[in-house]
Amino acid sequence: MAIDLSDIVFSYADADFQARFDSLMSEHSMSAFLREKAGIAAGVRDIVAAVARRGDAAVAEFTAKFDGVEMTPQQFRVPEEELEKAYDELSPELLDNLRGAIGNVGEYQKAIFIGNRSEDSGRVGIRYRPLKRVGLCIPGASAPLPSTVIMTAVPAIVAGVEDIVVISPPRFNNSINPVILGLCHELGITEVYRIGGAQAVAALGWGTETIKPVDKIVGPGNDYVQLAKKEVFGLCDMDSFAGPSDVLIVADDSANAAWTAADMLSQAEHYPGAAILVTPSSGLAAKVQSELERQVGQLDRSKETLECLRTYSAVVVMKDMDAAVGFANHFAAEHLEVQCGVNSRAVAERIDNAGAIFIGDYSPVAVGDYWAGPSHTLPTRQSSRYFSAVTSNDFVKSSSIIEYSKEQLLADADRIAMLAMTEGLDAHAKSIKIRQQQ
Repeated sequence: MAIDLSDIVFSYADADFQARFDSLMSEHSMSAFLREKAGIAAGVRDIVAAVARRGDAAVAEFTAKFDGVEMTPQQFRVPEEELEKAYDELSPELLDNLRGAIGNVGEYQKAIFIGNRSEDSGRVGIRYRPLKRVGLCIPGASAPLPSTVIMTAVPAIVAGVEDIVVISPPRFNNSINPVILGLCHELGITEVYRIGGAQAVAALGWGTETIKPVDKIVGPGNDYVQLAKKEVFGLCDMDSFAGPSDVLIVADDSANAAWTAADMLSQAEHYPGAAILVTPSSGLAAKVQSELERQVGQLDRSKETLECLRTYSAVVVMKDMDAAVGFANHFAAEHLEVQCGVNSRAVAERIDNAGAIFIGDYSPVAVGDYWAGPSHTLPTRQSSRYFSAVTSNDFVKSSSIIEYSKEQLLADADRIAMLAMTEGLDAHAKSIKIRQQQ
């Protein structure tokens, strides 16, 4: 059956361009997500509150309700021997590739790490210390993502986090995909729970009889997971709203249409996933449409990917490259590819808002997803305007250091006291003045 994707293509020359432009921006925004999910937010809040009140019993109840898996609290945690067994069953080739990815991510995360750069001038400074305990959300629904274990755990390991906890829903024979379990063993992660959803996030935030609370929760997940992270924020820290996935490709007529289409499909297959091409070239747009129609039917997840193309994706023809760059900065993509030939880096330099930027024809998103080094846990729903990719620096906290000598305090005492009295806080001022009298 022929596939027609002409409906996802629109141009600045179209009479309804502005309406479609505004609609595209709106449907991918954080504000639209929060408005759209207001109905389930109350339910998520109830789940989180129930876990806070009833602990393990509530986690077990919701796991049975939403995942269809009956477990006692003692069965939440995956035994270490099961992790080791899964590790032993990894093929040598897969293990070698996993270790290659771990090495690349570790090398990159060490290079950018600020936690060993504490500074103390003798009067003021800053000190970094790693978080003690963090929780990692690893998806296990439409596709198990062992790569997300690497992209969240390795930065935490580099930062020096002592306790790393993994949660993942029991979608594989009432447990977790064995590749994920084997990878946890390879990384030295022994605390793994076969629970997911809002109830698992709540358990990490509040703590239960069997699960100790964490200092931070990172990682992607469905809408329930993300809203639950929002609910427990304050009990612990979180990274960002991670998911569903999107890619925005800025390209000119030098781009390879088949490659561009393939990169769009690689994100649309996430189900849900969004893929948007923005280009000043109507010729490229037509070629990419044709390639999408040809390639999508060849995929293993063809039906789901096609649905995402029709529901969340677009090919947009802009007036010129300036307009395309403006579009990209306004959209604030999770993944942003620049396929503009020799001008790719120059165009990329003009991009201010993106979780990760992939420059040139030979830098598809999949390179970052699995291998290059930067984490693929990125801000979505246009939140790269204010959120960033997960890095090793997300797993440290800082303390300000203040150490004045007597001479330094006395030199500034009157000014400090005046500022305190301006705010009507005489005890603050007196804590300075009492030292002037010694």
